[in-house]
Amino acid sequence: MRRLLAAGTAALLALALAGPAISITNGVPDGDDHPYVGLLVFDVEPGTPAWRCSGSLIAPDVVLTAGHCTEDAVAARVWFDEMLQDPETGEFIVPDYPGGGTVAIEGTPYLNPKYRSDENPYGGGNGLPAFSYRDVGIVVLDEEVDVGGFAELPEAGVVDTLKNKTDLDNVGYGVQEMIHFVGPPFWTGLRVRLYAPSQFVSGKFVHSAEYIRVSLNASQGKGGTCFGDSGGPNLLGGTDTVLAVNSYVTNYNCAGVGYSSRVDIPEVLEWIEGFLE
Repeated sequence: MRRLLAAGTAALLALALAGPAISITNGVPDGDDHPYVGLLVFDVEPGTPAWRCSGSLIAPDVVLTAGHCTEDAVAARVWFDEMLQDPETGEFIVPDYPGGGTVAIEGTPYLNPKYRSDENPYGGGNGLPAFSYRDVGIVVLDEEVDVGGFAELPEAGVVDTLKNKTDLDNVGYGVQEMIHFVGPPFWTGLRVRLYAPSQFVSGKFVHSAEYIRVSLNASQGKGGTCFGDSGGPNLLGGTDTVLAVNSYVTNYNCAGVGYSSRVDIPEVLEWIEGFLE
């Protein structure tokens, strides 16, 4: 799916390849408000960076992200810098990106065992949302890191109690604008951490036991997720509580509604908490 995304498929995962990928749109610089949100780069083989995502530090050595980010990855590294590129020049501020260096923290990726598994209640295959079932991943860092705070895990089932238009906070790295030249448009943007407010779209739908719907309507003053935000948190508005991780959007414009994999499912929480023991 990562490789198909590079060619511009219609059903888009919210992940980022080594080039343009899904990120906060209609956002503003995050500053130090969410220092636990980092930019992740994954190696498809040792020493070969292949794609990037966002993630949340939930313990000194544990990062929560999306399953499609950790799938097929043999190694990962994370930066928690607010800006990896100079907004004026576009030059990288951190050394040796995306291969690492003196700032990145190396880690080992893990995939939720039920991601795209035979236990998928949606029938398996590549259709929506079967291709992203249990789209949750973990990166265990080689060393502990102190960034001044952590994201928090939710209480089990809390999403089911939320009202329509509950405020959400989206935070992530990656593309911010669509460029139109001759031929198909493409997304681009600097590697900087951005924040944008959004809202929870409530209601029972066929996939609501596994996903939340997130409003991506920038025209209504809301921010959205796009390529590069995969694995980044959907935070309960004004808190550090991760309700879900960005999973996929349904159109190349990153508009309308996005879908995120719920973290508050008891079985998912149990799997995540196993890395915190």
